[in-house]
Amino acid sequence: MAGARAAAAAASAGSSASSGNQPPQELGLGELLEEFSRTQYRAKDGSGTGGSKVERIEKRCLELFGRDYCFSVIPNTNGDICGHYPRHIVFLEYESSEKEKDTFESTVQVSKLQDLIHRSKMARCRGRFVCPVILFKGKHICRSATLAGWGELYGRSGYNYFFSGGADDAWADVEDVTEEDCALRGDTHLFDKVRGYDIKLLRYLSVKYICDLMVENKKVKFGMNVTSSEKVDKAQRYADFTLLSIPYPGCEFFKEYKDRDYMAEGLIFNWKQDYVDAPLSIPDFLTHSLNIDWSQYQCWDLVQQTQNYLKLLLSLVNSDDDSGLLVHCISGWDRTPLFISLLRLSLWADGLIHTSLKPTEILYLTVAYDWFLFGHMLVDRLSKGEEIFFFCFNFLKHITSEEFSALKTQRRKSLPARDGGFTLEDICMLRRKDRGSTTSLGSDFSLVMESSPGATGSFTYEAVELVPAGAPTQAAWRKSHSSSPQSVLWNRPQPSEDRLPSQQGLAEARSSSSSSSNHSDNFFRMGSSPLEVPKPRLAALSDRETRLQEVRSAFLAAYSSTVGLRAVAPSPSGAIGGLLEQFARGVGLRSISSNAL
Repeated sequence: MAGARAAAAAASAGSSASSGNQPPQELGLGELLEEFSRTQYRAKDGSGTGGSKVERIEKRCLELFGRDYCFSVIPNTNGDICGHYPRHIVFLEYESSEKEKDTFESTVQVSKLQDLIHRSKMARCRGRFVCPVILFKGKHICRSATLAGWGELYGRSGYNYFFSGGADDAWADVEDVTEEDCALRGDTHLFDKVRGYDIKLLRYLSVKYICDLMVENKKVKFGMNVTSSEKVDKAQRYADFTLLSIPYPGCEFFKEYKDRDYMAEGLIFNWKQDYVDAPLSIPDFLTHSLNIDWSQYQCWDLVQQTQNYLKLLLSLVNSDDDSGLLVHCISGWDRTPLFISLLRLSLWADGLIHTSLKPTEILYLTVAYDWFLFGHMLVDRLSKGEEIFFFCFNFLKHITSEEFSALKTQRRKSLPARDGGFTLEDICMLRRKDRGSTTSLGSDFSLVMESSPGATGSFTYEAVELVPAGAPTQAAWRKSHSSSPQSVLWNRPQPSEDRLPSQQGLAEARSSSSSSSNHSDNFFRMGSSPLEVPKPRLAALSDRETRLQEVRSAFLAAYSSTVGLRAVAPSPSGAIGGLLEQFARGVGLRSISSNAL
């Protein structure tokens, strides 16, 4: 614990000194993308070939976190906790000024938290446990994989046992459970044990909302359930949490995005496929203020679906309660970083988190930490043309308007009074108000949270005494935010593009079906390439627009000079060896080779 505090304090205190020795941020991002497109990050390889580059990336992330936060570090040396999580897992504790870093006092019992994580990781697919990654208003925004199913739970425990010399510390306190026992007891004993620790970790982090992006209730491979999810837990162990099923297409769908010349407008997922069995399900009380007709979600294109899901997540983290949020998909390294990254960038653009970071710095942080260090397999995805990573940052052009701002409530309250009557600008704004239905979520899509017999008190697990992290974190946030949040200058959105005079060059295509698409995209593409760096128009931009456009421009420039547009490699052989390898990867026993390209 002392070592973790010292590491956090050193990273925080040394931020100003080390930042002076850093290369230009554009070059740093280029180096990061080159390493990212070369190999998948693995914690155990951090000190091997290319380790010096990885160490520089890790050090840079700690320095950027330390600019605005005091934090502790959960050591994951050699991937002891999770092989594809960062070696230095950052636990943000509270926002801090430069002078406060010298008097940093941790509120976290790192050793006990690490023990709880070690016990709970088996509950999640590939051991990717619930991990806090963003701190907003004293609340933790977390990420993870989905719940492990029977296939992975027993496959991984057996794999760990044989390849660790017959010992596995994570299961040291679990009594021997035979397959016959599990058949008789319906696996409840083992699931109670590991999911009990998972629930204890969620409560420690004050998580209340769990957003599941899976389009399946359970992931099935070769006829076996290799993963599960909270929404179909038979014992209703997660009944005390607010569960939201918001199905979102997996990385394979983004092959179609690439094949359509990176045009997400009009690209609609096929919800009638056999494996898609998870309907959208959101409690009514969470949808009233969003003015979105959720019953039409299967008709949304990729732009509108991503926009509406982001609005939902922002409304959850911006609520008045003290509850944290968990976002996960299946493995937690494709769709999950997409929304975690969009959340981080959106809140930063409003001046609410990472307030001292420049556009190139926040871009470096989210690419390095949210994507690279959490194991996104960019090499594999590029070889298959599944460019969800590129989509994330190119998508920023669709969330620059005020409807995505977490400050919009405060801004509306502070608008100055003015004389009656409408200006031409007002009329233009009225034209593009949300055209979606004002009907709230119907009962067919509503998640009824009812306690069932046996939902509580039906499972036990060894107590790990920890003081919940939520209370001191939120108290620290309130103390430092007794006044209103940092203000960001507000400007009305500019008239929509269809009312502007025609200009030379091709404007980016817009979605005619999207009711909430961005109406102030202030960049024209002067060529057909999606990597064309945008050219600014002569129009006033809000701070939010300016910041997000700068991030997107920096990403496109760095991406085009390093990764570029990759051709799709031939699919792997269909031989039996390939099938066995695919099965091993599917149940989490083996990761994708780092030499896919």
